[in-house]
Amino acid sequence: MDFHPSEERLIIAGCKKSESWAMKRLYEHFAPAMMGVCVRYTNDYDTAKDVLHEGFINVFKNIGSFSSKGSLEGWMRRVFATTALEVLKSNSMWQHMDISNYEEKIENVDISVVDNLTANEILKFISELPKGCKLVFNLHAIDGYSHNEIAKMLNIKEVTSRTQFAYARRLLQEKIKKLYS
Repeated sequence: MDFHPSEERLIIAGCKKSESWAMKRLYEHFAPAMMGVCVRYTNDYDTAKDVLHEGFINVFKNIGSFSSKGSLEGWMRRVFATTALEVLKSNSMWQHMDISNYEEKIENVDISVVDNLTANEILKFISELPKGCKLVFNLHAIDGYSHNEIAKMLNIKEVTSRTQFAYARRLLQEKIKKLYS
């Protein structure tokens, strides 16, 4: 459930002044959803808790940059996605990501069977993707980053982001087809 707009404005104003009641209220309201974002990127509960902690620090540190033009939750999701990438980089998990700068042509895939799956089934399939593909898939399909933005964040070519995304889609389609075969 979202905050009432007047309550949200009050909480944001309180967070900008570092008022503990507002920060606590924001944390309690958004922690479960943001934990979901953290788990999607890390696949490890302990690392996800670290990302959650760092993410809220970044939210409180940067709340002044929230312009209220979009949704607060959307803005926070971007902060948490960025924080997850920073934590992955700092924990040397980055070196083990399978993102390489290659240009492979991957055909478009039909994912119409997704309509028959629950959100939990889809998230389970996404969590089983190779780390690099999963990272690009999360950034693009779920968090809405463009391939250009992803390329800059991950220091890869834009075509590599597109290729990883297409590969992730193909792997997901194969998993879904196996489920229905």
